[in-house]
Amino acid sequence: MSPTCHHRVIVILVIALCATTALTAGNATPLPPTRFRAANILAVETVPGRSHWNFMSAVLRALTDRGHSVVAFTSYPAQWPSSTHGNYTEVDTSAVLLRHAGELASRVLSDYSRLSYIVPSVVRWSRQFCDAVYDMEQIRALMVNGTDTAARFDLLVTEPLGSECVAHLAAAIGLPMVYVVPTPMITYMQPSIVGHSANPAYVPHLLYGSAVRAFRHRLVNTAMYAYGRLVRWYAERMALRRPYDVGEPAKPSVVFVNSHHVTEPTMLLPTNVIHVGGIHLDRDDGALPTNILEFIENSPHGVIYFTFGSVIAMSSLPDHIQDTFKNVFRQIPQRVLWKYEGEMEDKPDNVMIGNWFPQREVLLHPNVKLFISHGGISGVYEAVDAGVPVLGFPLYYDQPRNLQSLVVAGMAITMELLSITEQRFLHSIKELLHNTNYTKNAIITADRFRDRPMTPQESVVYWTEYVLRHKGAHHLKSEALNLTWYQYMLLDVIFVVVVSFLVVMYMIYKTSRLFYSHVANYLIRAKVKQQ
Repeated sequence: MSPTCHHRVIVILVIALCATTALTAGNATPLPPTRFRAANILAVETVPGRSHWNFMSAVLRALTDRGHSVVAFTSYPAQWPSSTHGNYTEVDTSAVLLRHAGELASRVLSDYSRLSYIVPSVVRWSRQFCDAVYDMEQIRALMVNGTDTAARFDLLVTEPLGSECVAHLAAAIGLPMVYVVPTPMITYMQPSIVGHSANPAYVPHLLYGSAVRAFRHRLVNTAMYAYGRLVRWYAERMALRRPYDVGEPAKPSVVFVNSHHVTEPTMLLPTNVIHVGGIHLDRDDGALPTNILEFIENSPHGVIYFTFGSVIAMSSLPDHIQDTFKNVFRQIPQRVLWKYEGEMEDKPDNVMIGNWFPQREVLLHPNVKLFISHGGISGVYEAVDAGVPVLGFPLYYDQPRNLQSLVVAGMAITMELLSITEQRFLHSIKELLHNTNYTKNAIITADRFRDRPMTPQESVVYWTEYVLRHKGAHHLKSEALNLTWYQYMLLDVIFVVVVSFLVVMYMIYKTSRLFYSHVANYLIRAKVKQQ
């Protein structure tokens, strides 16, 4: 072969190699581990609270949108158009799980804010909910025909509140289980759910509404960790024994938590805890009703949105507190959308009241300048996503900690509802409206909240299908779940080390005494001989 031909062959080979490399690079998108297979999912919402169901329904919608079939037991049925979700079926449980809403403010403020009341209460409520659900004819049929049910369904989705009694269904049927937690991680249940407790040295307890920095914070926070776990354990042990108390409860393969790092302190968590905070937020926001839209857009100084959520009845607040709100609203140029049940006496002219407002759409309107809230986590994420500053009145449970995280982010101010005065309330509103730092920090927090490698919906779909692909993904569960409390705290290891150290020290001591005795006797004999 001539040099010229040889050169041409080399050029052709190089071109072919480059073309092959380019073709391979062009098809470098990784394929899914296995071909997609639609699964049949059983979902049981054991807590009859609207905010709880809003979170679970958002998780379930992500799965049905993917193509999975879902049968859901819920106290809030018929929220989805059946024509758009043919693979979704609901079973109404509202007859046995009465919807929780409209609590009297006096009860919430006096009882729910106390740790000594709320922890044993959620344990009691959770067990009552389990009793009601397990007594349903449909659930009993699923449990009696466990083999058939396991063949019919691939996965159970449920929510723990204060007890692992909800896991009895998964154990009875033999299905892998996913927990959905509509609040930040339940601190007093975290060790039994995932095997690890957060470090009280820097992670605030779910019910502790302060940052953990000084010694006094760590002391109080640690006491709350210990007290919460002790009270939950005692409440479970003192309760009437049920079938779900026999044997070890099933453990979740994955836990979807309504949290995000903009509102959560950084902490160590197992791989199977997935943060999906804000999954209920619909990017395709709907249109506001005409009367509300006109009220907002015809307000030249902006609008304040005021709500305490669905649990507490605003109209049941003490009269002097309601009067304080009204008197302050009369003094500001902004208009106010106030979620209020029934008729309001002496309503200020710049206030619109309503039993319900489309909160998501209201907060997204650019003319809404401030959100006055109790600090429920769903509303917190709606405010964060909209970049709206918050004036918070935390009432109970996780609300103090939720709002404290926004204070740390520089986009919120919190106040005590029972100690409110017109002067302080008016000053806080003016500070949030006129100090642009709060709005700037709210926008920064919104940017951080939206900056994710995948959406919450995509996370739910990926990890749920991961559990299905890997037959329950039991390898994700922490080995700490298999340890006793003293093994987890290494007390057995510490005991052995301490005992070994003491034995060695004792042997050294005895050897030294023996050596000293021999040396002393030798010296004495030597001295006697010399004499």
